[in-house]
Order: sequence, then C-alpha cells, then structure tokens
Amino acid sequence: MQKVRFFILFPALADYSTVMAISLLAAFVLIHLSGVKNGSIIQQITSFLKVICFMSLVVACFMYTGVKLPLIKTDNTFFQIGLLFGFFKSLQLIIGTYNGWNSVCFFAEENDNPSKNIPKSLYSGVFLVAAIYVLVNAAFFHVLPIEILAKSNLAAADVAKILFGENGAIIVTVISIFSLISILNAFMMIPPRILYGLSRDGFFIEKGTTVNKGGTPIVALLVSSFVSLFLICIGSFEVLFSFAAFISIIVWGLAYLSLLKLRTSEPNLPRPYRSFWYPWTTIIAIISSIALLIGFIYSDPKSFIIIMGITVISYPLFLVLKKKL
Repeated sequence: MQKVRFFILFPALADYSTVMAISLLAAFVLIHLSGVKNGSIIQQITSFLKVICFMSLVVACFMYTGVKLPLIKTDNTFFQIGLLFGFFKSLQLIIGTYNGWNSVCFFAEENDNPSKNIPKSLYSGVFLVAAIYVLVNAAFFHVLPIEILAKSNLAAADVAKILFGENGAIIVTVISIFSLISILNAFMMIPPRILYGLSRDGFFIEKGTTVNKGGTPIVALLVSSFVSLFLICIGSFEVLFSFAAFISIIVWGLAYLSLLKLRTSEPNLPRPYRSFWYPWTTIIAIISSIALLIGFIYSDPKSFIIIMGITVISYPLFLVLKKKL
C-alpha cells in the first residue's frame, strides 16, 4: 500500500521500487556517517512536518460539513471468526504506529540528564502519538461513516478525496512520505546503538565499539545497514512491517521480564526512577505482550514461522561469534 501511494506521485518509477529503497538506505547511511548531529536535525525536522501535516488534515476533516452516503449492510454479530482475525491483524499494523515510543532509551548515554529526560520523553511521546492517532480517527469518522471506512483499503486517501477531490491521494502521499522518512531516519539510529552495546558487553565483534568523530558507531551502523539491505531485497514493505510487529512484541515482553530479573538479581543498583505499582504493572505488561503475540500468531502464522526460522539460524551464528571474542 505504501508503494501504491508513492507512485501516485511518480508513476514512471513504479518498476524501480527496490532500487529506490536501496538508494534511500545509502543516502541515510551517508548522513549518519557524517555525525549524530545531522541525523538528529533531520529527525526533528521530519517529525515536526509530520505532526503539522496530520494536524492540518484533522482540522480540514472537522471543518468539512459532510454529505449523506448510503449505508453498507454489515453483519453486526460480535462472535465471528473473521472479526477476531481482523482485530488482531489491525493491531499488528497499529503496533507500527506506536513503535519507537521507547527509542529514547537507546540514547541514554548520549543524554545529559537521562534519569529526568528519558521518563519525560517516554510519557510525552506516548501521549502525543496517542492523541494524534485518536484525533485522526475521530476526524475520519466525521467525514465518512464507519461502514465505509471499515471496507476501505486506504481510509486516509478516501477521506482526502472527499475533502480535496482527485488531488486528495496526492496530499495523503506527501504526508506518508514525511512519515516514512521520519521512521526510516529513527530506525537508522537505533540498531547501531544496540550493536554497540552488545559489542561492549562482549556479545558482538570488538570493532562494533568503534565510534567516529561525529559520535556515530560506524561499524555497527554499516553492519545493521547491510542487514537492512538484505531485508529490502527479500521482502515488501507490508511483509517487513508485519515482521517488525512480531519482533516488537517479543522484544517488549523480554524487556519486561528482564526488569523483574534485574531487580531481583541486582537489588542495590542505583535507580533514580521507579515504575508505579511495581511489580504488578510489569506483570500486566508481560501478560498483555503474550496475549498480543498469541493473537498475531493466530492472524499471521506465516510471518511468525519466518521469524522463528530467523531466530533459529541466528543463534548458532551468535555462538560462533562468541567463541571468536
């Protein structure tokens, strides 16, 4: 669907999607090799433009007076297998909307006051994204009834077409491009920090700790970018998005479990910030992660099998690297 949106603007490039994806990857690698500051500036600009675009669309929706559209007859029976399938499939895609809420944690060492700034960023980020997401949905419902939106392949484009005519698809495409650039830039910054931390703790190659003058973990960036290149060549945007949802839920669940383990095994570590109602909030988060994972497996078993296959293959590779360290 993202591919279809983009080529509304540039139909002549429809047969070069993989080449364009690789070119974008290479461009962002060069930007981040030049230093952390440049990547940070791009992230701030694209995030700001994305929020402005979404809020402008919301205002346009609420200013719309509306037209009467014929209702579509639907089966309102709650207990139907298709409804349950669609529910978890939609959650799998929504995870991508919120994914990245915890990304600031990967930059803790680069923050002047992490004990204060990280919790503040986590709370404000989640609330901001949730508010925008709810506002966008409410705005869409103001323009089109739920019966129409439920059967839409691209709700934003249908709403924009009502608001702006045939140019609506182009407007949605521009918003999507800003959104995707922001996401791509953020995810170019996160994996190198993870590999850097693994390298420093002895779980990855020693050269993974190499940092250039601009503050970028250069070797870790190149390794993670090579993996991204491999994924671009083997899968579509939608497939990779589904994989990301699975991995996010699994990683989140393991992170919550590690919190329980760490507080038990190392109770005397300095902890300037403590979570509310611990350990019950953590346990609820773990149970929720397991429930979502089961739902995702039910709605998309093929992606789960592929993820498990990648995990099985990666573990022997980890053992080989560990012996060489």
